[in-house]
Amino acid sequence: MSHLLAREGTWRQLREYFVHRSIYHLKEADPHVWVVPRLRGRAKAALVAVEFDEYGGGHGERMHSQLFADLLEAAGLSPDYLHYLDVAAGEQLAIVNLMSMFGLHRGLRGALVGHFAAAEITTAPSAARLVTALRRHAAPEPCVHFFAEHVEADAVHEQIMRRDVVGGLLEDEPDLAADVAFGIEATDLLEGRLAERLLGAWRGGRTSLVPVEH
Repeated sequence: MSHLLAREGTWRQLREYFVHRSIYHLKEADPHVWVVPRLRGRAKAALVAVEFDEYGGGHGERMHSQLFADLLEAAGLSPDYLHYLDVAAGEQLAIVNLMSMFGLHRGLRGALVGHFAAAEITTAPSAARLVTALRRHAAPEPCVHFFAEHVEADAVHEQIMRRDVVGGLLEDEPDLAADVAFGIEATDLLEGRLAERLLGAWRGGRTSLVPVEH
């Protein structure tokens, strides 16, 4: 999705993308907190370090969820949590539900770590492409800032997740390797389905939002 948006995406398509992603980004990092008491040692300490950044390093106005709310307002959209639930793609809801399912079950802690790692590892390059797309449209600065922040932060988070969170977890519990892989692959599968839906709609000249019946 980010490749198309960077090359030729319209402002309408970018705003639709924001609507879909609001289902996650307005509570960004929350589902991953569930895994903290279920880890130990190096993996726990490193994951908390990543989460500290996600929550703005102790500054409410810098929390990533708040930065996305600022983005929505700047783009002329509602910053209210779940405001767009009725029009967001089911494929996006599936991604968020996957995270919640992993987080609510201790036995799926390896899968949640895999999901979190997949998200952090892939975010920086896609965020850089979205910065390009937004600057092409001279978008409001809060829109650019959200993704620019992720280019820098997630480049660091990627290394921490690879070495210390995943590495530390598998050092302590090597039998969770298959669960970590499952979390990564399930995330990739659902993200791929979301991309197919949005790209199919946009290439066909249609909206990607779900029509609301009145």
